[in-house]
Amino acid sequence: MKLKKYNPEIHHRYSLRLKGYDYSRNGAYFITVCSYKKECIFEDDKIRQILADAWDSLPLLFQNVELYEFIVMPNHVHAIVWIEPVGAGLALPNRGLPSNKSNTDRCGPRPAPSLGDIVCAFKSKTAVYINRYRNTSGVPVWQRNYYDHIIRDEKSLSRIQEYIVNNPLKWEEDIENPLNGGNKRIKDYYDRIF
Repeated sequence: MKLKKYNPEIHHRYSLRLKGYDYSRNGAYFITVCSYKKECIFEDDKIRQILADAWDSLPLLFQNVELYEFIVMPNHVHAIVWIEPVGAGLALPNRGLPSNKSNTDRCGPRPAPSLGDIVCAFKSKTAVYINRYRNTSGVPVWQRNYYDHIIRDEKSLSRIQEYIVNNPLKWEEDIENPLNGGNKRIKDYYDRIF
């Protein structure tokens, strides 16, 4: 079997992130994270509880994180997270490296966790517990990416909070509902709402 050579003109992924934006900056962010292949696996009450518990535990992992609205839909979650400013960075403990070796990468100051770090921690933790509950080791739980929206003012925050709270009432029309064909331009959809 011959492997295809990487060609950046053909083999590229569309990024949903705002180019050049520092996602560890303090501020509020709206996120949507979808289940793998948008399967409606979050209808199970035990899985919903796993998701809620993991979300609530994020401030224990990231001291600069404050949680706002959070809702579990049949195949996705919506949430608002606030990243607060941190000091000069986080210092990691020495991992037992000899003092004569360079240790800068492993124990020097690190920047604050980014939104991606927070979402990754949530997805990783929940995937482990959901697979353990379903007895499906290694089965994907989440889609590879997630949608984010930087909340820039109180008016936008209020609209997004209202959207999250009312989303379960509008499941029949929801863009993520598999019965609606799954619009691939989720960014355009949310940009019109927010």
